[in-house]
Amino acid sequence: MIFGPGCLQRLPELVRELGGTHVLLVTDPGLAKAGHPQRALQYLREADIAVAFFDQVRENPTASQVENGVEFAREHQIDLILAVGGGSSMDCAKGINFLLSNGGKMEDYKGFGKAHKPMYPSIGVPTTTGTGSEAQCYALITDESTHLKMACGDKKAAFRIAILDPEVTVSQPRTITAITGIDAVAHALESMVCKRATPISQVFSQASWHQLNTHFETCLSNPNNLQARAGMQLGAHYAGVAIEHAMLGITHSCANPLTAHYGIVHGIAIGILLPHVLRFNGETHGHLYTPLVQNFDRAYPSPAHQLADRVEELVHCMELPFRLRDCGVSETILPVLAEEANEQWTARFNPRDVNETDLLSLYQKAW
Repeated sequence: MIFGPGCLQRLPELVRELGGTHVLLVTDPGLAKAGHPQRALQYLREADIAVAFFDQVRENPTASQVENGVEFAREHQIDLILAVGGGSSMDCAKGINFLLSNGGKMEDYKGFGKAHKPMYPSIGVPTTTGTGSEAQCYALITDESTHLKMACGDKKAAFRIAILDPEVTVSQPRTITAITGIDAVAHALESMVCKRATPISQVFSQASWHQLNTHFETCLSNPNNLQARAGMQLGAHYAGVAIEHAMLGITHSCANPLTAHYGIVHGIAIGILLPHVLRFNGETHGHLYTPLVQNFDRAYPSPAHQLADRVEELVHCMELPFRLRDCGVSETILPVLAEEANEQWTARFNPRDVNETDLLSLYQKAW
């Protein structure tokens, strides 16, 4: 992990370190205004490194987008993959790597460890402070037939190098800062208490929460504060490391069906659901959150309830929706959402066991 203001300029040196001569740059067209992919392109071309520019990534990348990227990469005979963007760009880049190096279709890699051939070296440059995808070996790719996300993981798919340049994140609009940041908060809190948490993953979960909780509001009120941007970027990355060594919980399993059915932005769904999940888990497993609360207020039933209030405070600062009904969600679809949320892999790792009835109750409270 390379971290520091201006470190994007080291890109040519790092590409050469990995033996790259023909780079596939994967990004989304929305970043053109900020100019970050163009800067990366310029640095590489000035260093006489060939670049094929693929900017056809959309939010929640699909298998067909990945296949388009693979075809484009084959045409240009690339030997290294570079992702510049948010989680969607990085997920798409990993998906391209799976198919380009190992063949087949995206669904062949659903699960973990199904890539049996070596994969291309890759570099991730996050331009948002949320997903932590640059620290993870999983690609989340949407299956167009079911609208569900396929988690395709393999240690070989992880970026060899992650470049964290806080200057790159300053251009984030306030809304993007909010919806990606609250996703990182959920990553920190859920990875801390999930069933696969370890002492090592919890070190990163705690470090993540400390950075995010300290710097989030400053980023919203003073977006040009580079120290706060750096703190948020580290927080998101640490949470990504925690997920890589642990897992998530029902906040994410409940958020994904909302995106699939209504197109609700992932971070908005997370912000609505997370406080309810914290209180639900806090009824039986509240003690697991204790290391995240430096000064526990005994007026709360558990540390989880205190964290839930803090998350609601952050969501209020972001001026994001508080209820599902405000996002156009119909009350009649809640049982369907609960059924689908129960099928999501992250639900199995929640610290408190859940079933469809529990998930329906959470949706109803969030509605």
